[in-house]
Amino acid sequence: MIEELLVAAAGAAAAVAVYAGAAARVVKQYERGVVFRFGRLRAEIRSPGFTMIVPVVDRLHKVNMQIVTMPVPAQEGITRDNVTVRVDAVVYFKVVDAADALVRVEDYKFAVSQMAQTSLRSIIGKSDLDDLLSNREKLNQGLELMLDSPAMGWGVSIDRVEIKDVSLPETMKRSMARQAEADRERRARVINADAELQASRKLAQAAEVMSEQPAALQLRLLQTVMAVSAEKNSTLVLPIPVELLRFLERATPAAPGAVGAEAAGEVEPLSPAPPLSEAYLKGRAAAEDAIEDLTGVSVDPAQREEAN
Repeated sequence: MIEELLVAAAGAAAAVAVYAGAAARVVKQYERGVVFRFGRLRAEIRSPGFTMIVPVVDRLHKVNMQIVTMPVPAQEGITRDNVTVRVDAVVYFKVVDAADALVRVEDYKFAVSQMAQTSLRSIIGKSDLDDLLSNREKLNQGLELMLDSPAMGWGVSIDRVEIKDVSLPETMKRSMARQAEADRERRARVINADAELQASRKLAQAAEVMSEQPAALQLRLLQTVMAVSAEKNSTLVLPIPVELLRFLERATPAAPGAVGAEAAGEVEPLSPAPPLSEAYLKGRAAAEDAIEDLTGVSVDPAQREEAN
């Protein structure tokens, strides 16, 4: 009798152990458990941890609640300004309602992928090439709104959508390169012209100052001579003012034959020399003073003999 009781107890314990093993489930922290009893959805969503179900009667489905990173295959389309491009993107989404993700859609990952491809092609057709290249943030927001509306009915929330790359034809790349080069060349020419304008204004101001002070022109001439002589050159080019040449021409006496011919009326008399300007006289005096300071006071040889 005791042996039969022990066997029955052992059998009951084994049956309980088998039942517990069949009924026990463990739901991970990033998962949620959805139970179907005889094919009907149970309202209770099993939270992470240890849980029990009725064997044979219940079916537990675990749904991953982590953010899923899904790449969208490159889609080829024609933009609004008739440019053929290939655009690929990436979608970040997660399940917010485990029951809806299982009941309302057969495969929510495949559904999100197909919707992302369709929305991406639609965005390409509604946008210009410049928007795809420079205004991606706005396109990302528009693409996210297009995906989020149907995904909410599937228990899925779109976290963000990013356009990864825009592939252009080689001909379009060369055209854009030529356009950028032409724009930079235009800006370089404008900058050079602006520099020439500023330089001409400064030179005009310098010329105005030198016209008021003729000595400044002579000092500038001496500075130029010093700058040229500082280099290791065998030839020194010394610029001579035109006023000095005119002064030497007027100071040179006329030849006797020319004077006789002028008296006889054979040669037309020379026109009288123009009067010397006050600015020229001031410049000449300043130049003579500068030469005396450099070489000393000149002494005439006749005066030197009388002194001896």
